[in-house]
This record gives sequence, C-alpha cells and structure tokens, in this order.
Amino acid sequence: MNERFKHHPPKSDATIDKHQAAREAANDLFDVIEAIATPSREKALAITKVEEAMFWLNADIARNQ
Repeated sequence: MNERFKHHPPKSDATIDKHQAAREAANDLFDVIEAIATPSREKALAITKVEEAMFWLNADIARNQ
C-alpha cells in the first residue's frame, strides 16, 4: 500500500505534542480571522486555507515522525 494512504499512529509523546501545537496554532489564526473579518467569501476561504494548512502540517508530522 502506498505510504500516503497508511495510518500513521504517533510513535512518541513528542509527535502528539507536535499535532497539538498545530491544532493550537490553527485555532489561534481562526480566532484572529473571526475577530477581524466580515462575513464574506474571502473569510470563508481564509478559514478553509487554515484547515488545509493544518491538514498538510499534520500529514507531514505523521508521515515523517
């Protein structure tokens, strides 16, 4: 099976901490967007891009631990 599609369970507490840091950073940016952006397509896209960034960062952490 291709490595991209395998489950990558955390191998250490350090890996779990990295995933948590990614979630916290994404949440912090989401809070900023919520505080300053008006309801708009641009705001929705900004939130989607934060979700995408968190997804790819978590994929990197999981695949390269």
